[in-house]
Amino acid sequence: TCGDLFEVTTSKAVYRARTVLLSIGRRGTPRPLGVPGEDLDKVVYRLIDAEQYAGKRLVVVGGGDSALEAAASLAEQAGTQVILSYRGSAFARARAKNRDRVASLVASGRLDLRLGSQLLAITPDAVELAHGDERHRLANDFVVICAGGLLPTQFLQDTGIRVEAKF
Repeated sequence: TCGDLFEVTTSKAVYRARTVLLSIGRRGTPRPLGVPGEDLDKVVYRLIDAEQYAGKRLVVVGGGDSALEAAASLAEQAGTQVILSYRGSAFARARAKNRDRVASLVASGRLDLRLGSQLLAITPDAVELAHGDERHRLANDFVVICAGGLLPTQFLQDTGIRVEAKF
């Protein structure tokens, strides 16, 4: 600080301001599930190009907008088999348009929705999924985990930054 002002030094200049807003986005570092096999190359935390997965068997994990959008985009690819696994009983946080898109794909048989399920393990050629009291081993090519992100809260606090989350 410099008097009542913060001083921010960048590679180009020094800036002084009364307030500094640090915008780090909503994702942060992807939140791992902590399941065996999560470190395999077949696991991704962000869907970039759904077309590259055409003809593949996929499991998408999560219940927010990013999970529903990923599952729907994948299910719309030729020859894909997509399971959307979510531990909750409903998609309370997702936008209505994403819930409607998923419902339409489920109704047409293009998307297998498993509410109340949990991913237990990932192997090179399969996943183990708990659904109710049953455990299923399912042949699988890729897993897309959309379980939110971990913010660098401790790092920010250690540097003297007060963290205040706004939604």
